[in-house]
Amino acid sequence: MPTIQTLLISLAAFTALLCLGLGLVWMALRQRQMQYWIGSYYFPSEARPRIEDDAPVDVYLAVCDHYEPEWNRPSRSVSIEKVLRWQQDYPRLYGRLRDDDGRPPQHTFFFPQDEYRPEYLDALKPLCEAGFGDVDVHLHHDHDTAESLEQKLAEFRDTLFHRHGFLRRDPLTGEVVYGFIHGNWSLCNSRPDGQLCGVDQELTVLLKTGCYADFTLPSAPSATQTRTINSIYYAQDRPGRRKSHDTGVRAIAGQPAPRDHLLMIQGPLLPDWSSRKFGVLPRIENGDVTLGRPMTMRRFQLWRKAAVHVAGRPDQLFMKLHTHGCKDGNIDEWLGPNIVRFHEELAEYRRQHPNVRLHYVTAWEMALKVRELEATSSVRRDAPALLTV
Repeated sequence: MPTIQTLLISLAAFTALLCLGLGLVWMALRQRQMQYWIGSYYFPSEARPRIEDDAPVDVYLAVCDHYEPEWNRPSRSVSIEKVLRWQQDYPRLYGRLRDDDGRPPQHTFFFPQDEYRPEYLDALKPLCEAGFGDVDVHLHHDHDTAESLEQKLAEFRDTLFHRHGFLRRDPLTGEVVYGFIHGNWSLCNSRPDGQLCGVDQELTVLLKTGCYADFTLPSAPSATQTRTINSIYYAQDRPGRRKSHDTGVRAIAGQPAPRDHLLMIQGPLLPDWSSRKFGVLPRIENGDVTLGRPMTMRRFQLWRKAAVHVAGRPDQLFMKLHTHGCKDGNIDEWLGPNIVRFHEELAEYRRQHPNVRLHYVTAWEMALKVRELEATSSVRRDAPALLTV
């Protein structure tokens, strides 16, 4: 029979091993910056809805491309060849695919102000005019002030609209508006070291210059990732603080948007337990489509599980994906057979599940859908039975 001393030694050894194991797990989480958001996933501020498998659901799928023709600093001729490849191959590959509205897959090219060359945008114009996508604003910047940032954004906005015929006027206000992605993920000066931005009050500058919504998030595994995940919400600058968009006001069906707040449309972010590092730790599903992480039906189910929606309407799911479509390798993924195969498999899935209605949308159209839901009641006569998980 073990003595009390033996039991105490065993308990101490077990406690030490447990602490060591927890410490190693915490180190692994911090290595991938998961400490910023993993708590929000497992302990959400609102119950995560789940719709019955056979209940009607509309899926709005948008691809937001951090479109950088000069990524890795190639020659100008190589850069324009990449853009022309998109112009020529995208319609050939995706033109026969259709959603439930009869539209092909849409691609929003968030073009970087810091890589502006007229010939790149002129080459994208025929692709967008043919109904395959849209252009919005992407910006890498560092050590800016609110004044210099405002000047950059206003000038680029006007160039895109007046010189190239991109962007659009807001149907309510009449002002020229744009969607935004922050290069290097550093929206609102959110890097811990304060690099690659410099403007704490960036949300205010974006609103002032006509930004209709931000599409930067998720940014995981970057340290710029917010606590708020899998959400459509509104954020406002907080004086004296960086990363003001860390939390915000939820977009709610049937309720108007809060004044002087910027709409934040996030993509999916969740642990992927079906793909584990070293067979133990889950990989991160963040909606990034790359050569090594292509679109698949398995990932589609994870994006559905993230359940990004306007509060009160979980039957309307938003899948905002992102990519860097001009990076070497990624361009071959997008303009090759794999993603086409995904859309074909998705079409077959919809044939087998007619309750799932698919809508290919641009970033702008996704924001308009948010507005539409905010303008209508959250109560529907045909609303599906909801469960919480």
